[in-house]
Amino acid sequence: MRKTRSLEQWRNIIEEQQASDLTITEFCQQRALSKTSFYAARSKLNTESSRFVQAKVTKHVAPTEQQQPITLAIG
Repeated sequence: MRKTRSLEQWRNIIEEQQASDLTITEFCQQRALSKTSFYAARSKLNTESSRFVQAKVTKHVAPTEQQQPITLAIG
């Protein structure tokens, strides 16, 4: 039976897929989701959202050496 989901529900589903280690195909198979619907919702959400990409920090590292300042000269 076909289930209608809101864009907010799709946003949550897409975030779950991104947080998982599964491919879209594997994720959709496990959740009994249509890949076509998944891609359509993702595309719609991408066109409605800003052009910025949400980044996720996966690992924090300490600098290994003192960073030198960058100086720009104009003219």
